[in-house]
Amino acid sequence: MSGAVEPGSGIRCRLDELLDEREMTLTELSRRVGVSIVNLSVLKNDRAKAIRFSTLEAICAALDCEVGELLVTTTDATHRAP
Repeated sequence: MSGAVEPGSGIRCRLDELLDEREMTLTELSRRVGVSIVNLSVLKNDRAKAIRFSTLEAICAALDCEVGELLVTTTDATHRAP
């Protein structure tokens, strides 16, 4: 099962900010969660159309965060993917 993360949906991924806060690279996160750098990059840049719950759970565990810290809703058009 997966959750939709559609461009323009009002959902924004804060992966970049969370990585910065934890001084962790995308490469390190990839190694920890077993997801390719390319797929994490797609998520980080708000281009993902969906994410598996197991992937979401693994990312949150590796970053020691809650889902609501990683994925946020927004009505601010400047945060939406083109």
